[in-house]
Amino acid sequence: MSGFVMPGQTPPGPERTGGSFMAPGSGSQFTMPTTCLEISVACQKLADRDLTSKSDPFCVLFEQSGNQEWRELGRTETLRDCLDPVWQTKFVVDYRFEERQVLKFQVYDHDTESKNLKKQDFLGGLEITLGKLVAAPGRRFVSIMKEGPSKSGRFVIITEERSANKEILTFQLAAEKVDKKDMFGKSDPYCVLSKSGPQGSFIVVHRSETIKKTLNPVWAPVVVPVVDVCNGDYDRQLKLEVYDWDSNGSHDFIGSFTTTLKDLSIAVVEKKEFPLINSKKLSKKGYKHSGLVKLRSFKVESRDSFVDYMQGGTSLNFSVAIDFTASNGDPATPASLHFRGASNGENEYTQAIRAIGPIIEDYDTDKQFPALGFGARVPPTGKVSHEFFLNLHPNNPYCYGVEGILQAYATSLQSVSLYGPTNFSPVINHVAKFAQAYQDGQQYFVLLIITDGIITDLEETKSAIVSASDLPMSIIIVGVGKEDFSAMEALDSDQGLLRAQGRVAARDIVQFVELRKFSQGTGSWNRAALAKDVLAEVPNQVVKWMSGRGIKPLKS
Repeated sequence: MSGFVMPGQTPPGPERTGGSFMAPGSGSQFTMPTTCLEISVACQKLADRDLTSKSDPFCVLFEQSGNQEWRELGRTETLRDCLDPVWQTKFVVDYRFEERQVLKFQVYDHDTESKNLKKQDFLGGLEITLGKLVAAPGRRFVSIMKEGPSKSGRFVIITEERSANKEILTFQLAAEKVDKKDMFGKSDPYCVLSKSGPQGSFIVVHRSETIKKTLNPVWAPVVVPVVDVCNGDYDRQLKLEVYDWDSNGSHDFIGSFTTTLKDLSIAVVEKKEFPLINSKKLSKKGYKHSGLVKLRSFKVESRDSFVDYMQGGTSLNFSVAIDFTASNGDPATPASLHFRGASNGENEYTQAIRAIGPIIEDYDTDKQFPALGFGARVPPTGKVSHEFFLNLHPNNPYCYGVEGILQAYATSLQSVSLYGPTNFSPVINHVAKFAQAYQDGQQYFVLLIITDGIITDLEETKSAIVSASDLPMSIIIVGVGKEDFSAMEALDSDQGLLRAQGRVAARDIVQFVELRKFSQGTGSWNRAALAKDVLAEVPNQVVKWMSGRGIKPLKS
């Protein structure tokens, strides 16, 4: 991260700073952290392994996610007599921001028709995380070969997001003269939109609200990614069904029709109506339909995506704050949450850092992370501080990578005295000063707080979060130990926006998770699942801030 200041100092003006590079963002609150990427590969200066001609190279891509073994994702075509191949075949990969996805590119000289790679000549390879490819400015990543005889050669990898993943569908449905199903009233209609699946099945995409006591319902507008509706295939069959809601759960079928997204786009222009058909009534004399459905509106827009902002150069500035209050227990005793006397030297604090840190590292150019501590008496004066630098340096908070944070944490454990109280607001306000100074969309700030959960300045913390909610900032809280985390749950606004001192948060910027939920027993933890939960909301939080201010990603 760049631009961190000493406690009490004023942050600099909004010039661009270096460090902690990751470009978050997306153009819609509906953009998911997972998207589909297309990867193009070229190589330069490959080794020549053929005696009478040049090498015939092809590239193979493997993926490793979490602790899984390598699995092959695909192979390019073979280019004959070529030492500077530019392959036409593209690799298509699902990208998940909250996971550390490792890719391995390997280039072989085609010698036999065998699919067994051991029977081909290995020319060179590169192992890299997908996050680093996505974060490469201008979508273009260049690297020398890391292994094989072509170590003087280079990989040129271009990563693009598939356009269908950026399309958002907005539509509104209404119906007229639907069948009356209730004996003493009308009907309570709702509709279900599904897309075709394998072997004639259908997969639900959207279920509307129920409109009570009407035969002419007008359902609320729907906003949904096009990929969720048809996976980008505008000719994929869709089915719309209308039901009459019953309190006992035995909802009555009214009628249905099939269509496609292409047909719907035409229907809104031609003002076409779709008859609802109930197959059980087709044999009845004079039966025409069970109501008519029409589109009140229909629009498909291509919106800026998470990857667009990332590749446009927006920077994510990540910082960590660790709880050093006395409620954690004496670090010298095994009962303490800070105890590191086990054979592996780990505790719940280090586990949380190791789970999240490696993912964040992928998006950082210099791997310099500022780290804070709070709630301890700090040398040399022994004064209680709620925002001291973890490495105890007087004016430099930066730690190099995850290992640097862990080393600084060990330094503090040996030097500070756990005290209290547990105040979150100082570290939140500290990072918020930076977010206040950088509001042009080129910087976004993420604060990770790791705590044992006994918070003493709850109202001040709520107020700090509400103030920060209008800034380019997100807060992640990881609870360690077995305390009551109900106060933390209150900060996570999943059930409604946070309120404090008569103010309402502009958006939800807090994500809270309990570490103990990821325990696998005997002191081991599911780091991948923890990281996924911790980082799951960050992309959409960034997106909402960007789109709310009309900030567009810089074009590469």
